[in-house]
Amino acid sequence: MKNLKWFPAALLAVLCAAGPVLAQEAKKAPPKPAPDLTGGVLDQWNDIGRKLVAMAEDFPEDKWGYKPAPESRTFKANLAHASGSMYYFTDTAEGKKPRYPDAYAGDDLKTRADLVAFVKKCVADGAEAIKKKGDQGLQESVDIGDTHLYKLYDLAYGLVEHSGEHYGQLVTYYRANGLVPPESRPKK
Repeated sequence: MKNLKWFPAALLAVLCAAGPVLAQEAKKAPPKPAPDLTGGVLDQWNDIGRKLVAMAEDFPEDKWGYKPAPESRTFKANLAHASGSMYYFTDTAEGKKPRYPDAYAGDDLKTRADLVAFVKKCVADGAEAIKKKGDQGLQESVDIGDTHLYKLYDLAYGLVEHSGEHYGQLVTYYRANGLVPPESRPKK
């Protein structure tokens, strides 16, 4: 019976503490509408591009030759490949043959400025092609010499995934060298 006399005070304390939380929930803005096809593809494209650019700007140049196993690509070659492969979408969208082979290793990229400019250009050219094509153009079917045709938006998403897989590999290059990748650092 003695414990019950504290019940109203405890209940009041809980309700007072929950009040501000409930008020914040009530003031929450409704979600923005889903992006159109072009906006969705562009968001994903630019997001992986941002991550690759951050790595190009950040990873120490004296470790560009690092590779975790003899049969692996070096850091620089892996980053150049992930970025250059974006032209499999960009050039195809423009009716051209992709300009870089699958084995492109960036041997012509000698300085950090060269590498950063290359990665930025790969991302920007693809983003421009996505915008230029728009919703209708991204639904065009293209033949890339595979067993079936692809919608351009599927090709773009495939390249986003491909670059994302290489991004994941590059994260391990950071960790193996005792470094923290830019995306894993505390945000300012």
